[in-house]
Amino acid sequence: MVNMSQNSSAASGTPSAPAMVNWELAAKTAANLAPAGPDLSGSEISAAVENLRLMAEKSVPHVHEISRLEAAKDLHDSEVLIVDRASWAKANTQSFAVMMDPVLRALAAKQADSAKSSGPAQGSPGAAFSATVTGAQLGGALAFLSSKVLGQYDPFSALGQNDPNAAHSNSAHSNAAKSGGRLLLVAPNIITVERDLKVDPADFRLWVCLHEQTHRVQFAAAPWLRHHMIGEIEKLGTLLVGDSEKFGERLLESAKSLGRKHDSTANSTPESSRGGVLDLLQDPAQKAALSHLTAVMSLLEGHANVVMDGVDKSIVPTVRTIRQRFTNRGKDRGVIEKFIRNLMGLDAKMRQYSDGAKFVRDTVAVVGMDGFNQVWNQVENLPTEAEIHNARLWVDRMGL
Repeated sequence: MVNMSQNSSAASGTPSAPAMVNWELAAKTAANLAPAGPDLSGSEISAAVENLRLMAEKSVPHVHEISRLEAAKDLHDSEVLIVDRASWAKANTQSFAVMMDPVLRALAAKQADSAKSSGPAQGSPGAAFSATVTGAQLGGALAFLSSKVLGQYDPFSALGQNDPNAAHSNSAHSNAAKSGGRLLLVAPNIITVERDLKVDPADFRLWVCLHEQTHRVQFAAAPWLRHHMIGEIEKLGTLLVGDSEKFGERLLESAKSLGRKHDSTANSTPESSRGGVLDLLQDPAQKAALSHLTAVMSLLEGHANVVMDGVDKSIVPTVRTIRQRFTNRGKDRGVIEKFIRNLMGLDAKMRQYSDGAKFVRDTVAVVGMDGFNQVWNQVENLPTEAEIHNARLWVDRMGL
């Protein structure tokens, strides 16, 4: 498995970036707090890594056949890394550093321009303490998530500094791959789940890879998408920075209300809340920016699920068993875990999968997969959140 370097400049931010989050501490905290993975010998680990690489490669032709995206024919612009939990957390601090840099710069400028700013001056001991606290908190969150994620395509790592120490890969295309991002397969989590579900390991790993490789293909088919998403994240972040005095108060109140909702609203519906900090947005511009990002994420996740579900037993012999057992997984979560998932908005993300998948299926049913694939041609073709819930609106707007 890959061991992400602790010396990567992407993790600590570029030298000129505002030191408002200690990214390196976040990665180290996550590594220290991440639960231990399954007990495996050295030979078992090597065999699992090689098998995951094989399944990742084997899944690509199936993604091409189902999605009909020509980008699936050549994915050498990105790399596949088989990682442990600590390395997954490290990789995410690197991506967060890239994504949050414009927002942190805007917040630093706001603090510098405001004599009445409640935050400590940039570069002061108070600022360093704040960065440490934030890094530790982020590390704790990543430690929790590190045991939940099976795989993740990271399109944003390519936008950071091209540091040769940022990651190590056995791929023959490692040097060129950085331009397109990286696919992370979290080996201990995949092995844990396949054991818990008592499913065929090879089938399960191929099934997981179909979903994650689809994300890789999406960004290869729409190379403009990563820059667009970074721009939208910056837009939303800048709007939140502009309302930073109230944001902290709303965050605290949200945490309290989520605790009350967990105990008292057994009959609440998913539609009543986006979940977590997403409920804090009140300004129309904030809501519009979030609505767009929600639509894009719903599209990406839903499309990947449709591709993953497009396989039959000729590709994954035990796919029916895997689907049934994986769907039922999570019904026995403990109270604390359920609360954390709600607070962090993880269940809202799961709803994105079903919303986006319905949009893709409904669209394909009307205009076919080739018609649907026009969504990847340009930013104007991305669906709105309203269109995600009513595919006919998108079809009509596209003139299909």
